[in-house]
This record gives sequence, structure tokens and C-alpha cells, in this order.
Amino acid sequence: MDLVYGGGSIGLMGLVSQTVYDGECHVLGVIPRALVPIEISGHTVGEVLIVSDMHERKAEMARRADAFIALPGGYGTFEELLEMITWSQLGIHNKPVGLLNVDGYYDSLLGFFDKGVEEGFIGPSARNIVISARTATELIQKMEDYIPLHEQVAPSHSWKVEGCNGNL
Repeated sequence: MDLVYGGGSIGLMGLVSQTVYDGECHVLGVIPRALVPIEISGHTVGEVLIVSDMHERKAEMARRADAFIALPGGYGTFEELLEMITWSQLGIHNKPVGLLNVDGYYDSLLGFFDKGVEEGFIGPSARNIVISARTATELIQKMEDYIPLHEQVAPSHSWKVEGCNGNL
């Protein structure tokens, strides 16, 4: 399984990228120039694409990825996760979005999504955009079985994303 990720060599993603690379799979890190001195310590893993800003990073990662998985993380992880969920809801992509819910890390966020459905802010079918599991094996299986069931706001051909021909 190949990996497209944020390009850092530290933290969980540093470990994941090294493991994927050691397994002789392709690794592509996409990182904004400003974060290179902060998120890359010492050596890089696989191919590294340096981009101008965070928007370009997310668009490039989305264009090249077949699916999205969020590991436990902080604000940056949440922001990237919510953008991929939103892009799915809008019809920009129809790729699976998964949460690796290690030790229930994302239980509160998943409960928040459920509350959004209960209060009428999130459509019930849109709640199905997010796939979660407590193990990587279970999450990968669920993502392989994923069929988009939610109603998209606009068809994917309505979106024009530079370099993506309307599809991410």
C-alpha cells in the first residue's frame, strides 16, 4: 500500500512513513516550504514534494490519494480531516475518509457528528462519509468496502480544481 502524507519525519506520521517505505512501497510527502525546518528532522522518507502553502498541500494530497485516514492528532489533523469530509459532502471527491480511533481518541468527535445529525445540522446520509475503526486492519477493510451513500451538494463535474480536471 502506497502512502501520500503531509511530509514530516516526526511523530506518528514519521513512523508510518518509515514503516511504509521499509515495506518497499512508494511514499510521497507533500509539505509547505515554511514547515520544512519544523516537520522534517534529519532525513526525508521517499519522495518529497515541497509546495507553497497549506492549501496547495491539501489539494495535492487529495488529488494523489485514493482515500484519507486520520490518525490521532491535533488541530492540523482536525482541519485536514474536516476539509476532506466537507469536500466529500460537496461532491468534490467520493473517496473514503477514515478515522483510526485508537483507544477511543475520536469518540468525542464522532459523538459531536452524531449530535449534529440529531440537531439537524448534518444530514443523516452525510454522517456516513466518516468511517471509523479501532484497529488499522478493521479500518482498511471498511474503507475497501466503502460505497458513498450520501447526497452530494453538487456533482463532481461542477467543481473546477486547477490541475484536477474537476475531480480530486
